[in-house]
Amino acid sequence: MSRTQQLNPSTGTEVRSPGRWLALSVLVLAVLLVAVDATVLGLATPSLSEDLEPSGTQLLWIGDIYSFVIAGLLVSMGSLGDRIGRKKLLLTGATAFGAVSVLNAYATSPEMMIVARALLGVAGATLMPSTLALIRNIFHDPKERSLAIGIWGATASAGAAIGPVVGGALLQHFYWGSVFLINLPVMAILVVVGIKLLPESKNPVAGPWDLISVGLSLVGVIGVVYAVKELASHGPTLDVAAAAVIGVVALYAFVRRQHALAAPLLDMRLFKHRGFSGAVLADLLTVFGLSGLVFFLSQFLQLVQGREPLEAGLAELPAAIGAVVTGLIAGRYARRYSVRAVVAGGLGAIGLALAVITLVHKETGYPLLGGALLVVGLGAGFSFTVTADVILSSVPKEQAGSASAVSETAYELGAALGIALLGSIVTGVYSGFAAPAGVPADVAASAHESLGGAVEASTGLAPDTATALVSAAQEAFVDGLRIASGVGAAVLLATAVAAWFLLKGQRLEEGVQH
Repeated sequence: MSRTQQLNPSTGTEVRSPGRWLALSVLVLAVLLVAVDATVLGLATPSLSEDLEPSGTQLLWIGDIYSFVIAGLLVSMGSLGDRIGRKKLLLTGATAFGAVSVLNAYATSPEMMIVARALLGVAGATLMPSTLALIRNIFHDPKERSLAIGIWGATASAGAAIGPVVGGALLQHFYWGSVFLINLPVMAILVVVGIKLLPESKNPVAGPWDLISVGLSLVGVIGVVYAVKELASHGPTLDVAAAAVIGVVALYAFVRRQHALAAPLLDMRLFKHRGFSGAVLADLLTVFGLSGLVFFLSQFLQLVQGREPLEAGLAELPAAIGAVVTGLIAGRYARRYSVRAVVAGGLGAIGLALAVITLVHKETGYPLLGGALLVVGLGAGFSFTVTADVILSSVPKEQAGSASAVSETAYELGAALGIALLGSIVTGVYSGFAAPAGVPADVAASAHESLGGAVEASTGLAPDTATALVSAAQEAFVDGLRIASGVGAAVLLATAVAAWFLLKGQRLEEGVQH
């Protein structure tokens, strides 16, 4: 019997041990690190661009391949944890995460960086579903579990916003690889403490782990997301069509196979419930808005407004504060009012904040930006925490890994799509700006790759020409940011309306409604 699950010898009932909260602290540490790693690269983008000289497309891949791979593997890893033990998978993944972080820190080319980020995604995919599944098995009281999920959700939401602060502090004094090396001591603490505090749990009748399903899930998710990303960047091409067809066919085959298997990786019957499907959709698009905004505001604050990395990171802190505050109270408010009111309200808040970003220009003062970030964090804390609770409480604890994987797939896919789709809009608008007269063709070509590339390329030009080039590039970037924010706002506001109808009648304490 673990420290977190003890029985009273006279009554046979469970005795609640303080050890369960200590165990939660270990799980939160893992969540924080994976969430930070998804956005910490945002502030490192300028110095990384200068060192590795990636193209605009390579830079986007460096930014989102981590989330793509995690999204493609989460269902498989959640199912694996159900089979071999969530604690075992978590500690193994934490060890691998630390080791691969070193490879990221010392990458010497854009291609090596992309591969290293992909491998980090493989390791990260073992961590997130394990943490949420262990919470489901450690906390049996629904209200306690809601609070634990609130702490978990606040950490996940805040981690995405804290990433730029951590990155800024490190980049102020060290080179860009330091944003990865910071993972090593944290993962060491997680493994050492986790061995002692975490209870093991798994599904005793889970059945074999189906490798064909694993492959179909990975190919399907990455194929579809790649197609969406490239379509937004370059329009319809043969490559985009091929990736889309391969991805859709693989996902269709995955779904068919899950229905046929006696022990599927993912029980597809869950998606027949309107509330469950609505929660997954809201989960995905909450993070879509949060991650896309944080990623591109990092570049705006540094490369357009000229802030130092640490200053830019601190400027994004309101999003983290908002997510923590509402994440901790989301469950209480969802019970007092309704799940759909809290989730739809959170999504609507994010949408309105993104709409405000359409008003920014190069000289926009911080109060507008800080206020928008705070509202985004408040909305994300409400929406993300409640949807995670709905998803997790809808299944028996034996299937907690699979349900957690669904929630986490939505989270990571939302992060990837936020960077890919909104980023592709920014990149597409940016690349069309006209270079000033007198700029050599090769310098103009470098400037059109990325804003960081424009700043770097301008250093060899005459002062007046350099200033004109950078100014034109900055204006183009801001134009792209405004358009991307408008698209994001429309998506989030539409999702808020959809969530209001899809989550009708949903109650946290009652699980999924039929």
